Amino acid sequence: MQIKVKVNGVDYTHEVEPRLLLVHYLREVLHLTGTHVGCDTSICGACTVQVNSKPTKSCTMFAVQADGCEILTVEGLAPNGEMHVLQEGFKEMHGLQCGFCTPGILMTMTDFLKNNPDPSEEDIRHALKGHLCRCTGYQNIVKAVQYAAAKIANREEVPA
Repeated sequence: MQIKVKVNGVDYTHEVEPRLLLVHYLREVLHLTGTHVGCDTSICGACTVQVNSKPTKSCTMFAVQADGCEILTVEGLAPNGEMHVLQEGFKEMHGLQCGFCTPGILMTMTDFLKNNPDPSEEDIRHALKGHLCRCTGYQNIVKAVQYAAAKIANREEVPA
């Protein structure tokens, strides 16, 4: 089947098998390997991308279902090589260790911050449901999101 998608601002047209998952289309056809394959069951969240501006677990969506959609992957967060404020937060607040879960969390949290510019810690932790991180214990991930929220709002009180 032929699909037409816009990924990170670039239009693509490809013939794909109807059973090809979106995560495999992104990784194997477009060679955008920032989207990770974790569990293939939608539990871990490592494969999260944004489809039409909504966080979507790409291991549960066929590429043909994305026909006509706009997709944003973690590579699209820094199109000019300058880190997104949330990526900066992860760097500054040590929000990652192995980094495997990070792309999916970034894609969910960028959408979350658009809709919740001044989130509480509880709000952030609730938004992280659906993402598994086996390394960090989430505390520094929460701090990274708080850092980004403060920077977006031009507040100076970033978490310590």
